[in-house]
Order: sequence, then C-alpha cells, then structure tokens
Amino acid sequence: MTQSRVERRLSDVADRLKRLRADLEVAEEQCLHFEDLADDARLRALVSETPASERQHRDAARQAETMARHRARLREEIHSLEEQQDDLLDRFYSDA
Repeated sequence: MTQSRVERRLSDVADRLKRLRADLEVAEEQCLHFEDLADDARLRALVSETPASERQHRDAARQAETMARHRARLREEIHSLEEQQDDLLDRFYSDA
C-alpha cells in the first residue's frame, strides 16, 4: 500500500472515530436517561401493582436495553477502528 493511500485511510479512520466518539457520548447520556426511566417505572409497578404500570415498566426496560446494545455496538466499532488505525500507523511508519 502506498504512503499516500495509507495517509488517506488514516484520515478516513480518524474522521470516523471522531464521529463515533461523539455518537457514543450522546448514547451514554441517553442510556443514563433510559435507565432512570426504567428504574422509576419499576418502582411505580411495584407500588401500584397494576397491569398498566407493569407494561410501562417492561417498555421502559426494553428501551433501556436497546440503548445499552446500541452503546455496546458503538464501543465495539470504536475499538475495531482503533485497531485498524494502529495497523495503519504501523504500516505508515514501517514504510517511512
């Protein structure tokens, strides 16, 4: 792989990492929010013991789980891109 191509790929990976890290920050905040909502709904379901409150709890817990999976996927993708970036940097400096 030529030096300019490695540089271009490094730049692309860096841009993607920047976007994913920003997305991860948002996902972290949203996870906290949804976890709080799920906790509140769980307490309401325990206190009121109605089918509607139990359904709200399940829905809130499902949303929190969905956001947690999204956050985990972002973390995995960031980790993968960081490994790719390390490989590209190794190529860049071994060719220099």
